[in-house]
Amino acid sequence: MNQSAMKVSVQKFGNFLSSMVLPNIGAFIAWGLITALFIPTGFFPNEELGKMVGPMVTYMLPLLIGYTGGRLIYDQRGGVVGTIATMGVIIGAPDTPMFLGAMIMGPLGAFVIKKFDGLIEGKIRTGFEMLVNNFSAGILGGVLAILAFLGVGPAVKAFTEVLVSGVDWLLEAGLLPLTSILIEPAKILFLNNAINHGVLSPIGLEQVQQAGKSILFLLEANPGPGLGVLLAFMLFGKGMAKQSAPGAAIIHFFGGIHEIYFPYVLMKPMLLLSVIAGGMSGVFTLVLMGGGLVAPASPGSILAIAAVTPPEGMAYVANFAAVLVATTVSFLISAVILKSSKQTDEDINEATKKMEQMKGKKSSVAGNLTGTTATATGVLPNNVEKVVFACDAGMGSSAMGASLLRKKVKEAGLDVKVTNTAISTIPADSEIVITQEELTPRAQSKVPNAYHISVDNFLSSPEYDRLIDSLKNGVSGEQAELVEECEAPVANQTEPAAGDQLLLEENIFVGQNFRSKEEAIRFAGEALVNAGYVEESYVDEMMKREEITTTYMGNNVAIPHGTEEAKKSVIKSGFTVVQVPNGVDFNGESAKLIFGIAGKDGTHLDILSGIAVICAEQDNVDQLAEAKSAKEILEIINSN
Repeated sequence: MNQSAMKVSVQKFGNFLSSMVLPNIGAFIAWGLITALFIPTGFFPNEELGKMVGPMVTYMLPLLIGYTGGRLIYDQRGGVVGTIATMGVIIGAPDTPMFLGAMIMGPLGAFVIKKFDGLIEGKIRTGFEMLVNNFSAGILGGVLAILAFLGVGPAVKAFTEVLVSGVDWLLEAGLLPLTSILIEPAKILFLNNAINHGVLSPIGLEQVQQAGKSILFLLEANPGPGLGVLLAFMLFGKGMAKQSAPGAAIIHFFGGIHEIYFPYVLMKPMLLLSVIAGGMSGVFTLVLMGGGLVAPASPGSILAIAAVTPPEGMAYVANFAAVLVATTVSFLISAVILKSSKQTDEDINEATKKMEQMKGKKSSVAGNLTGTTATATGVLPNNVEKVVFACDAGMGSSAMGASLLRKKVKEAGLDVKVTNTAISTIPADSEIVITQEELTPRAQSKVPNAYHISVDNFLSSPEYDRLIDSLKNGVSGEQAELVEECEAPVANQTEPAAGDQLLLEENIFVGQNFRSKEEAIRFAGEALVNAGYVEESYVDEMMKREEITTTYMGNNVAIPHGTEEAKKSVIKSGFTVVQVPNGVDFNGESAKLIFGIAGKDGTHLDILSGIAVICAEQDNVDQLAEAKSAKEILEIINSN
């Protein structure tokens, strides 16, 4: 139990570190590309453009980390105070990039202002709230900046110098390859992003300032060890593992999603020897040939590695050679292990589930190898009055899930309120919160005392029926009519006028084909734009929403929509329906019906509820997917 708690604590800390860096990887790559292109030894030396390199690494990158760390602790207010505090640590050690300092002062600043707000809550006279809020943030931020300037900056500078000296010593002693003994197993078990972006990247960026490149960016990001394992499964694996390995290899090597190969190693723990040996040989090659990158390669794709490889010397040859050597060594050892061991078809599914348990979250890539699951955490209250469905924007998947559960609650005669909302606005008094698995950690941090249910199929999760059974046994009170939506009144679901206005025949597209979900989502988004429902910027927000977690709902249905930020781009509520008879891949699932959604002021929820009820039955979805005309689809939707 203690060991498990320790693992969870380490995982949370590591994930928090990486969460400060990951959202800003684009900025790191931009800086790396500018460095590689315009410094005196770059591809296109340019003294004027090269002037951006110093200020970006000294000010922009640490401030972004500080703001992100502060926001993780206390939203926008925490981000602002964290940024002020980070500025102090930057100026306190101007000749050292303060990435580690930002990781300290950003969260610390947010923590201080959060505690202060808690102390004065309810004690401010009416009319003085804004005055107190602004001055408290300014005063506390200023004090923290001064403390950071005087103490934290110099201390972090000294600590960074020790770390860099330690890495230099390992390099000189030829011991750096031994780090793979720790890095390779740790990243597979649960700390891949934390190791790369929480530990190695800050030290690596310091090395870049001194040497123009850093080998540390390739200690974890080298795709060679994982590729070797997958190639071995392609040739010597059996069953589902053998069949899925080619696709996994492409995703891993070119897409840079390393977690796709973790289950393959976990199903044969002896393969840890393969990735360790592959990692060590790759690092040895880098040391021997002088490889390295100018910025983090994220994701760890061969394409990303090529993009941030410095032009001088033999860097390209060294980096690619390291990948090739690591792949070869890992492949040879994996081949021996697979040829000499027993394999079963079920191993890969069990290993994937094991990986997800260790990582504390469902994998959006490797998790496709397993079936639908639903989990619950917390303690179910004896008397439940409120159930909340939450998603990123609170207007799409959560609304459909809430509609289905509301129908089941009403049929069961329970007096329970079922609503939907964005994760950022989950009510503090929520007793049961239902989210997609990828979003559950965010929901738990928002309302930690609630009973949380995670599902990966909002349309047909068995968890709904289990919850109804639990509520029947545990909820007291007389049967009563269900309380409807809390945030805004919506029209009766059976009222045809609302549906006619929100879903028009000209916005239904039959017999479409797409090469990717991104293409399908953009098609649905452009249809919303052309229909006058949204502004053009909404389409990009739909793509961002899909990156957060898939909008595939189950039963061959996807409902792409914008993020919470995108609500300001919605002109009026409306829908578009895109029929894809042959299906389009949504993270391993086939979507044959795509409902593009634009919601404003809750006026779209009535027809969305109707669509949810229709699509909860696979027969109805099949009928819609086989319809020959837009008119036929509209009739099917309006008839239910």
